[in-house]
Amino acid sequence: MKNQKVIDVYNGLVVKFKELVCEYEIDHNDYQALVDWMDQLGRAGEIPLFMDVFFETHALQEMYKSVKGTEPTILGPYYIENTPVVQNPGMLPQRENEPGDALYFSGSVKDVNGNPLANTKIDMWQADANGEYSYFAEGIPNDNLRGVFYTDANGNFEIKTVVPGNYSIPTDGPSGQFLKWIDHHAFRPAHLHLLFQPENGDRLVTQIYFEGDEYLENDVAQGVRGSLITKLEKHSGAEKGLKNDYYTAHLDFELRLQDKPVFNKAVVKN
Repeated sequence: MKNQKVIDVYNGLVVKFKELVCEYEIDHNDYQALVDWMDQLGRAGEIPLFMDVFFETHALQEMYKSVKGTEPTILGPYYIENTPVVQNPGMLPQRENEPGDALYFSGSVKDVNGNPLANTKIDMWQADANGEYSYFAEGIPNDNLRGVFYTDANGNFEIKTVVPGNYSIPTDGPSGQFLKWIDHHAFRPAHLHLLFQPENGDRLVTQIYFEGDEYLENDVAQGVRGSLITKLEKHSGAEKGLKNDYYTAHLDFELRLQDKPVFNKAVVKN
């Protein structure tokens, strides 16, 4: 079946590709090297990884730069559906002696007009203190540091977890080769993943980052937004009857109940 958008995008891509060929003097050897590398990317199963890391953030920035509300950022390759439902306030599933510092993460959820959004579904997942995700690393129980919860009547939530570690994307395949070509490291700053689904509205996918992380300014995935950075506050464990000190972090969220991008076709900046 004919798809006019596919036709239009393809034609536009051809125009841009021709411009790049001329501007950067791409010869046929360069072109064949690209084809070979893309073949390796597909055979390695790294196309989703490559698109997540190097392109999704730019698409999101263009889609949502002119709309109100909390900024979206990349979903990433480590999302798993149907994780356990936990109480609010509550705790993400974790090992009995989960490595890392305890973190109480709280927030409020409202619409862009300031109205609290009760019973908003929030899917949360993260790396552990060593930068590893359950389902994707050996020795970690399934659903570790993953869970679903709902905002209270006032749109608020608080979840106990651990401070995540930063980590490297895979570098042993064609995506790693690409990083060598562009002379960039493979690390992402520590972050929490959140997927919001209000009762009557469209979802928001975003991530939370922490002040002081060494990779905030040069995240390999370019997913950091200034509005998504919050502060880790350290507290004495005695306050909550804990053996060790713990951290708190807070961020308020505004959801677009009609989450439609607004495009400015006049100017697209690099």
